[in-house]
Amino acid sequence: MKMSKPSVWLRAAFLALPVVAVQVVVSQAQTDAGLRPMAAAVAQEQQGDQRETRRTPALRNQVYEKLAEAQTAAEEKDLATASRILDDMLASGGRNELNSYELANVYNLYAFIHYSREDYRKALEAYENVVSQPDIPLAMEINTRYTIAQLYFVQEQWQRGVDALLRWFDMTQNPNAAAHVLLAQGYYQLNDYNKALSNVEKAISMYREKDRIPKEQWLNLARFLYFEKNEVDKAVAVLEELLTFYPDKQYWVQLSHLYGEQKRDSLQLSAMETAYVQDMLDKGTEQVTMAYLYLNSEVPYKAAKVMDKGLDAGDIEDTSKNWEVLGNAWRQAQEIDRAIPAMEKAAAKSEDGELYARLGNIYLDGEQYNKAIDAINKGLQRGGIKRPDTARLVLGMAYFNVGQYDNARQAFQAAGRDKRSAQYARQWIQYMDSELDRQKKLQES
Repeated sequence: MKMSKPSVWLRAAFLALPVVAVQVVVSQAQTDAGLRPMAAAVAQEQQGDQRETRRTPALRNQVYEKLAEAQTAAEEKDLATASRILDDMLASGGRNELNSYELANVYNLYAFIHYSREDYRKALEAYENVVSQPDIPLAMEINTRYTIAQLYFVQEQWQRGVDALLRWFDMTQNPNAAAHVLLAQGYYQLNDYNKALSNVEKAISMYREKDRIPKEQWLNLARFLYFEKNEVDKAVAVLEELLTFYPDKQYWVQLSHLYGEQKRDSLQLSAMETAYVQDMLDKGTEQVTMAYLYLNSEVPYKAAKVMDKGLDAGDIEDTSKNWEVLGNAWRQAQEIDRAIPAMEKAAAKSEDGELYARLGNIYLDGEQYNKAIDAINKGLQRGGIKRPDTARLVLGMAYFNVGQYDNARQAFQAAGRDKRSAQYARQWIQYMDSELDRQKKLQES
């Protein structure tokens, strides 16, 4: 017997994109040089892109000393003193006395101070002032433009972040994989899934070419985008890779769902079961899904055990529907004595009579005929039974088995008024009449 269950929560699991964190590096040159602008100047000149040669103004000694003083204060977390020193350098005509490279270093240090205070807007303004200076080292401009793009992303200014990053790509000979992922993240936020996917695929391929394992977040982003584009086979391949390197419950659950989309029923069950036997399925919805998969694969006993354990532990919600699933599973497993109490709880929590009708049917299977009569009559009184004609057939059988033949006849006749049960009702009435005739002859003899 095939069972089905809405998989809204499963889709939600796919749509819950694990966002790739935007890690702002205040400046790669600053990082390389221990946040010392003067040392950074040397590093940047050495790292310069050979596509362009720039004549950079010199960093004069008196400016160097002031920057070093401000730098020391910043390193000691005395940001107020560092800011005051920089303010003095720009005051009283100082801005006009500094050359473009000296100004760039001042604004670079301002940016670090604002970033340390988590004032990203002012940090961004300072970095924009850095790149607005003419004739700064190319490496300094490249590093700063990358940081500018990151800061736009931090502030969720996605389009400006993408534009800034594309400008950085134009200036960079060998963009790394992380930059492609950052660009993919921006395109995702702009709902341009095609460009997002092409960039994250590029990053993953760059790692694979070097025999490196792609980062979990990158694979997750690719998995999400494939799912959104309905490229199920590719999403499955990514999930299988995720489980190879980053085994996790959510990937087993998602893979099971996608195997179901591919109609690979045995693999769908195996993936979910793998998570279940490792006690990974700690949510009631996941355990109910496990039970449904067992029922769909005609393994009702295991389905019942899953539901029984989950309900007993409180993981599975104590609802009429869940008790009904348990009762149906025990009944399919031919465990009638276990099916009855489960269905009793399901019926008691139900607002209509449908489950009482089903309970009556189980009572009949268990030869508890009086209980079957009571349950079906209660269901008929409540209403809401999907097939009242079938319920009356069962009621007639129960009456027949306790010898209440007049009540049985009335129940069969009522069932027969529905053409779907008319033939069965006539056959039961004929059988009952023949049985009564047989009993009468036995008495006469």
